Amino acid sequence: MSADMKVLLVDDHEDNLFAMESILAPLGYPLELATSGDGALKAALHGGIAVAVLDVVMPGVSGLDVARYLSRLTQTQLIPVVLVTGMGHDAATADEALRLGVADYLIKPLDPWALRIKVQYLYRASALLALAPPRRRGPRTHPADPDQLAAQLRSGQRQSRPSDTAARVSRWPDDPESRPSDRMRPTPPDPARLSPAPGPPGDDRA
Repeated sequence: MSADMKVLLVDDHEDNLFAMESILAPLGYPLELATSGDGALKAALHGGIAVAVLDVVMPGVSGLDVARYLSRLTQTQLIPVVLVTGMGHDAATADEALRLGVADYLIKPLDPWALRIKVQYLYRASALLALAPPRRRGPRTHPADPDQLAAQLRSGQRQSRPSDTAARVSRWPDDPESRPSDRMRPTPPDPARLSPAPGPPGDDRA
């Protein structure tokens, strides 16, 4: 990863931005600030973002919207996202964040130590990922929209057909032709070739 890779901080309240900036400054990472979801998307599309810390509730484009857009774009889908909110714990928001694959979901007021450790870990993980050789991907065979994929799975369009072997196995009890041949069955041992088991010590039967 290039030394100028940045941590993107997004909040529509400048005092919250200043607080997050003060918390993360000791890490020494370059920081980029944005006060809106639109600004966050523009910064991410320009490149050079290692980690994004997004406020959930913002006018217009929310933090969840930003996370959703980033996850759908090839050039931004690997950016780890931390969502922060001052609205308390909301189950629906937490479920949506989990579905989008965000790295963490934090409640304000932020614990400085927790935020610093989380960002440091994600920044280093991004650095290792950037050093890895690029993986060649084949053509996409499924829709990019998770909701469309889920709809296809529910309708059974992507269900695979059972193999002929599985069908034959299911008919074994009633179809003699589908049963394994005798050649496939293990041959029982010949009793005449088995040596007698040794008797206990002192046994003179031998």
